[in-house]
Amino acid sequence: MRTTLALLSAALLVSVSVVTASRQAQPASTHTVNVEEAMKAFRADLQASRADIIAKNVQLTAEQAAKFWPLFERYQKEQSAIIDGQLKGVQQYAEKYEKLDDATAMSLVKAHLERDGRMNALRQQWLGEFQKVLPGRLAARVIQVDRRISLAQQMEISSQIPLIY
Repeated sequence: MRTTLALLSAALLVSVSVVTASRQAQPASTHTVNVEEAMKAFRADLQASRADIIAKNVQLTAEQAAKFWPLFERYQKEQSAIIDGQLKGVQQYAEKYEKLDDATAMSLVKAHLERDGRMNALRQQWLGEFQKVLPGRLAARVIQVDRRISLAQQMEISSQIPLIY
């Protein structure tokens, strides 16, 4: 698990570096498209890694897997919308970082906290859905592993973003 999370963190660093490098290398007119493409690719990589880590850490029977994975795919789609919002928030922050006024700083932080709340509500909702096809312990493990992955990702993303000054 630690090796997997370390690899995930390294991939995140590379993705953030690619986004930063592509932004610096492109004229202003094209950087928005390239940043958005990089963010979409980054999110897709995160979701693929998340499913792989879940699969390696939650042992399912064939019958359980047949019922669980379609649900997990739906869960990931809902999760992706929240992650997209977060990545857009990071992009907004990067674009406004040096010229933030108090109102914009508060707006960005409130949006971040709201996304945290949406992610927690999503996990609570889907824990119930997973319990319909998995025993309670396995459903809890899925959410536990998913949350750990998210915490590691959040820590990595946060460490790359300067504090508001």
